[in-house]
Amino acid sequence: MPLVNLKYLMDRAEEGKYAVGAFNCNNMEIVQAIVEAAVEENSPVIIQASQGAIKYAGLDYIVALVKTAADNADIPICLHLDHGTDFNQVKDCIDRGFSSVMYDGSKHPLEENIRITNEVLALARAKNVSVEGELGKIGGTEDDVHVDEKDAMYTKPEEAKYYVDKTGVDALAIAIGTAHGQYKGEPKLRYDILEEIEKLIDTPIVLHGSSGVPDESIRKAIERGVRKINIDTNIREAFVKGVHQAIEANPEEIDPRKILGPAKEKMKNIIKEKIRLFGSSGKGKQV
Repeated sequence: MPLVNLKYLMDRAEEGKYAVGAFNCNNMEIVQAIVEAAVEENSPVIIQASQGAIKYAGLDYIVALVKTAADNADIPICLHLDHGTDFNQVKDCIDRGFSSVMYDGSKHPLEENIRITNEVLALARAKNVSVEGELGKIGGTEDDVHVDEKDAMYTKPEEAKYYVDKTGVDALAIAIGTAHGQYKGEPKLRYDILEEIEKLIDTPIVLHGSSGVPDESIRKAIERGVRKINIDTNIREAFVKGVHQAIEANPEEIDPRKILGPAKEKMKNIIKEKIRLFGSSGKGKQV
């Protein structure tokens, strides 16, 4: 089926009180793993491409891969730009067929973030493309986006309300204690901040840096209004583990398919686990 935008998925997730997984892709095998897992779970899904993924794979390749996958699947699929910090790149993604984009203006002062977000919204609305914004600074590294731990900061609830009132974004990423990349210890989420923001805004809330967050913490976040959950590091870990195991089992193997195939299965398994955890399993063909 054709790509759907983020708002389409978020409206239904809010009705059903579940979250939709947003899984980052970098190549064909990852796209296949995401879509095959979602189809098998009959779940809506968001396929994300970061600035680093676009630099690596190429914008046209990513769009073609995801659109091909969507055309051959009977579940709703959204193609989303993750952490777009450059206005021109966000515009390129809108123009080339993404159904949703994130403008990450968290490095800017609040009013500047609002100004540029509204410029993105003007472009996106004309093409029925959804927009996710961000307030607060999520620590860690994700491709080209790096925030030192000392610079990470929680989202202020009153600023979240002001930002949403001034922009009308379709989803809002907030910082409540998660981080990009691998965790050194167990993350401690600030549910008090999440609860306050959820009371102040009607906009679906996004949780970035969710790989490595304990399942019970994820469930609590969904109960408190989180409707989009980003997963990247867990997919990378599964991919690399699958490749290592395939090579260790047959060091003389020269067929990439026999190395990447097992890696794809490893990724599918972790994606299916996350889909079930988020509560979107079985919600695909019904939306």
